[in-house]
Amino acid sequence: MSDRLRAALRWETGLAVVVVIILIAGSSASPDFLTGNNLFNLGLSNGEIAIMTLPMTLIVISGEIDLSVASILGMSSSLLGYLWSKGWPMPAVFVFVAVVGVLAGAVNGLLITRLRLPSLAVTIGTLALYRGIATILLGPNTVSTFPTAYTNLGVNAVPFTHNDVTYSTLIFVVLAIIFGVVLHATPVGRSIYAMGASAEAAQFAGIRVKRIKTILYMVSGLVCALAGVLLTFRLDTAVQNNGLGLELDVVAIVLLGGVSIFGGKGSLIGVILAVLAFAGIQNALLLTNFNQEASGIVTGALLLASVFLPIVGRSLKRFAPRSLTPRPLRPQTPAPHSTVAS
Repeated sequence: MSDRLRAALRWETGLAVVVVIILIAGSSASPDFLTGNNLFNLGLSNGEIAIMTLPMTLIVISGEIDLSVASILGMSSSLLGYLWSKGWPMPAVFVFVAVVGVLAGAVNGLLITRLRLPSLAVTIGTLALYRGIATILLGPNTVSTFPTAYTNLGVNAVPFTHNDVTYSTLIFVVLAIIFGVVLHATPVGRSIYAMGASAEAAQFAGIRVKRIKTILYMVSGLVCALAGVLLTFRLDTAVQNNGLGLELDVVAIVLLGGVSIFGGKGSLIGVILAVLAFAGIQNALLLTNFNQEASGIVTGALLLASVFLPIVGRSLKRFAPRSLTPRPLRPQTPAPHSTVAS
């Protein structure tokens, strides 16, 4: 198989084809699918999920996982509402929420790297812990008295974009460029891939595995706190169950983007395409009056497909004939004549 054909059959190419198919099917199912107003709503409703996929991508490539992302989002939303209801100025609230997000990520990272606990177990535990903190902060209360200047950021379009681009979409694009450069064009990115392939080998090669993984979790906490602020302003509501269950969507998108659950493989371009595919499917189902209470079926199906299809692909490669072209025969060197002693 030629290198050009291999490149054409990459996972990202398949995802690009899927995105095109979704666009065609969505526009056929509803004439409103490709309208500017619907595309704006699509970016509005999926912006926070898309933002959280970026640090998750780096964490999974490094060989770990973070299931507490949605709980950090919910805790940040509750903290934002709690501090605002106590009379804190909004700039101070932003700083405090960001610091708490970084600390929440640091707790995950330190438990995983210093105590050598499995990331799956740690982040399931902190998922419940951070959600519990959100419940303690607000309880059954709801805060919806935020200034209009801030809530407009959650629902209005960015100026000079013809009312088509939301602030969350713009933030996602900027962060995607930053994360893409770090992952694919810096020594840190190469270290992340090396850690995912083999943490022990990376450590013997001089890579500071514990430090880098801890920083990745801290960055994840900060980004999820930002997503919590955006979600609060979009809904104009701070409540303890904001973002409940979104961690499954984030993980499903990252794995659908071709990132290996075992680490060491994946690209940010694939994850961006997966974001478009996920958002397109959800939006198309919404326009066709699909039962939204059953939308979890889509997430579950995508999660299973993203794990199952790569295994099938590897199995097909294993049993496929490698080449049909006969190899040229090497000229054999005649054996030296042996001399017999007289």
